[in-house]
Amino acid sequence: MSRIYIFTGKGGVGKSSVAAAHAVKSAESGKKTLLVSTDMAHNLGDIFETDPGKEIVNVLPKLDIYEIDPQFVMENDYAEMMKYLTGLMSKAEDLSLQDMGMFPGMEELFSLMRISDLHESGKYDRIIVDCAPTGETLSLLKFPELLSWYMEKLFPIGKVAMRVLAPVTKTFFRIEMPNKQSMNDMEKMYLKLVQLQELLKNREVTSVRIVTTPEKMVIEETKRNYMYMNLYDFNVDGLYINRILPQDLGNSFFDRWISLQAEYIKNLKETFSALPIYEIPWYDEELKGADNIRRIVRDVLVNERVFTTVITNERERFERTEDGYRLEISIPGAEKEKIDLFQTASDIVIRMGNFKRCIPCPNTLRKHAVSGATFEDGVLRVSFKKEESEV
Repeated sequence: MSRIYIFTGKGGVGKSSVAAAHAVKSAESGKKTLLVSTDMAHNLGDIFETDPGKEIVNVLPKLDIYEIDPQFVMENDYAEMMKYLTGLMSKAEDLSLQDMGMFPGMEELFSLMRISDLHESGKYDRIIVDCAPTGETLSLLKFPELLSWYMEKLFPIGKVAMRVLAPVTKTFFRIEMPNKQSMNDMEKMYLKLVQLQELLKNREVTSVRIVTTPEKMVIEETKRNYMYMNLYDFNVDGLYINRILPQDLGNSFFDRWISLQAEYIKNLKETFSALPIYEIPWYDEELKGADNIRRIVRDVLVNERVFTTVITNERERFERTEDGYRLEISIPGAEKEKIDLFQTASDIVIRMGNFKRCIPCPNTLRKHAVSGATFEDGVLRVSFKKEESEV
């Protein structure tokens, strides 16, 4: 079974170089490896000094690289669905998808679906993903759960609406409802979304690794990144501190920078003590070309333990208590006063800043209401009791 390693972090911290170093080490240890970029500003081709285009290309023995073009994936793998959407837009608004560009989030969705297909193919032992900066990565990883939640709520209604409204919309509004093939494509997408959720949150398959630098603003974003990754139940099992200045530069200009970096590195080690931490020096030349990338391999990735999965926290769980049930979610680094929690008919909704997650309640809790919540030691605990009217 393929293993997936996802590298994320603030823009400009060196994610691509760190991901590329892992890919080179993996390939040179005999594992068939694919290095994938989901960042629309691809630079894998620059690192390996080649032009991969829209397809997978080989750059070293046992190492392929792939700069995903979601538009290309969408048009080739989901042609029927896109044909319907294009027709709908052109008739309703005198526009096409080419005029509008992709719908928000579609790039992330089709990139992930392509990675899922490659994982299922079994062609590669390891798939290493170089992601876009933090915000886009969070959008990428949470999108399958978010969209499948909406589709689960609307898909049965959509099938009924298609049967009932198709003749009406065609006669009075001259808008075509989705045909059977288009609905099949949408259903196929929904099933893919369910598979994606399981794939990305399977701790035996997928690891998320965070790349950072010893700078105050970057560290604060790194902490938020880790917090949100845990909110959405991803297993973060590695921290890479990049661009560390050497201690013996012998130049007084850098003394203050070296002192500040030491302070920030200490902060990172204290905050992320539960994770394996790797320190990467600031090299004296650009890390371009496989030979220069190997410098990270020789200096930092010295053994195969870098590919070992470390499960840093349990998945969210519901458990029986004496007077009801309890939901536990690990959110290290969160601030209690910034967590909003509320219950809908079928979900528990957690909001932190601009991010919101809906957690479906098991059927056994449909007649239970939230009776309280606590947040201690980085763990949110939500208690449920059976509603009195139902006792």
